Amino acid sequence: MADQIVAARGRSKIPKVTATRRPWAISAQLQAAPLALVFIVFFVIPLGIIVLVSFLDYNDYAILPTLTTRSYTETFEGCIDQLPDVCTILKTYATTAQFCFAVWLLTLIIGFTISYFLAFHIRSTTTQIVLGLLCTIPFWTSNVIRMISWIPLLGRNGLINQILMGAHIISTPIEWLLFSDFSVMLAFVHLFTFFMVVPILNSMLRIDRSLLEAAFDAGASGWQTLWHIVVPLTKPGIVIGSIFVVTIVMGDFITFGVMGGQQIASAGKIIETRLNALQFPPAAANAVILLAVTLVVISLLTRLVDIRKEL
Repeated sequence: MADQIVAARGRSKIPKVTATRRPWAISAQLQAAPLALVFIVFFVIPLGIIVLVSFLDYNDYAILPTLTTRSYTETFEGCIDQLPDVCTILKTYATTAQFCFAVWLLTLIIGFTISYFLAFHIRSTTTQIVLGLLCTIPFWTSNVIRMISWIPLLGRNGLINQILMGAHIISTPIEWLLFSDFSVMLAFVHLFTFFMVVPILNSMLRIDRSLLEAAFDAGASGWQTLWHIVVPLTKPGIVIGSIFVVTIVMGDFITFGVMGGQQIASAGKIIETRLNALQFPPAAANAVILLAVTLVVISLLTRLVDIRKEL
């Protein structure tokens, strides 16, 4: 009897399972299509054109339709011969990196402090929202106007020098307040600290308050709680804010020019100078080099934490 049952099962047809396309998968692709199209048209294609132009030859008045690496070789021309000294282009990138690090450190300290105050010392959600919106008020005006507003304060005959001289604290005006490294970093911190505040605050608001209470119950001090609980859980926000600040400072040339009095070199200024001279292939080559350096920095930052969990 058992053999007959097995034989009957063997003769029965086993239905074939066919892979069916899930309707919501098609819907998701259609929803992502407009954004993907915008990304391709306004980012991928222009970036491809810049890379292509960087490999074209040129003369004093025209771009030549000939592929060459001249723009890249001329950018670093003489760097090997000057070793162990650093050539001008590398000095410029080193100066830009120093500004990036200084601005990143200052914005991180200020942004973390503001975010910590809003997240853990302001109990009312309404008050948190109001204070957060107050931080956005400077963005209602142009960055250039916000930079220029520092000149009447920091200039040789500016308000700060007049107050200090009127109080007999100094006898001569302070020269380094304006058109110096100090004024450039001050403008950067003023302009871009908010880019550090928002992601850090977002991460801090997600922290479970019971973790802090458990740490205090276990006898942890305020600094121990901050270092072992708040900072690790805030790493995604720190990395996102760092990416914003570093990428903006790396490519900036307006702030360097306005607040530095056109006296401080930067990677962005190199590109601007090439464009003003109508040397588009060298400008494109420097843009590609700057993009590569920025991508390396971003990849190093993203290795610290998986920011996809934050997004």
